[in-house]
Amino acid sequence: MRSSMIPRSLMRSCRTASTRPAIVRHTALVCQICHQQSTPLFQAAPTISSRRYASSSTNPLPSNSTDQKTPSVASTPPTHYDLFPLTLPRGPPPSGPFHVDVRALRNEFLRLQASAHPDLHSASNKARAEATSALINEAYKTLQSPLLRAQYLLGLQGVDVHDETGKTGGEAGDNELLMEVMETREEMEEAEEEGDLDGLKIRNEERIAKCEDVVGKALETGDLETARTETVRLRYWVNVRESLHAWEKGKPVVMVH
Repeated sequence: MRSSMIPRSLMRSCRTASTRPAIVRHTALVCQICHQQSTPLFQAAPTISSRRYASSSTNPLPSNSTDQKTPSVASTPPTHYDLFPLTLPRGPPPSGPFHVDVRALRNEFLRLQASAHPDLHSASNKARAEATSALINEAYKTLQSPLLRAQYLLGLQGVDVHDETGKTGGEAGDNELLMEVMETREEMEEAEEEGDLDGLKIRNEERIAKCEDVVGKALETGDLETARTETVRLRYWVNVRESLHAWEKGKPVVMVH
């Protein structure tokens, strides 16, 4: 009875007020479909969600794949020293010493070669393994020899000891060295038996040790000129050593410099 006495306009406003929340929700849905001003707010959520799913499901796979490839056989270190971090943790001179523990170097070399052996890798990675194995061999061969090591280190600094214009301390130094080499060769040619060369072998090893010591100190202090000069001398005496080891009576003495 009372409700019938309520004016229709008032009842109309009450119905509107009571249903306003539903209208607001409906309007929000319509706006999302119609792409009105509120659209980016609703559309942003699925985008962020999809990105989260992508980052948690797809991105880690390429990332892990990349991380696994970083230490793979295809990576190439900046220097030979970086291949042997256990034996040469401080790197090349002047940060590290010139002297190398050859026994420790060989042990690490054998471990590296075992892990890089092509037979241990899949067919797709075999070529990489072979390349890495060759690099390890070259690095070991270079670092275990004081002469090759010195030449390599000078090469890193842009110094070529094989350059024909290279000198051994000026013209006087060149002449002195050449005279010593010629006298050594004459002694080898005059020898009647291998025992006659024992004294010469001892003197030559002393020369080699002296040159290695001077070269090492020069490289550790950054004295490239002295290092280059003594490396040239060292190369001569190492060649004499090889000629002494290859000596045979009646055969010509060949020295390659």
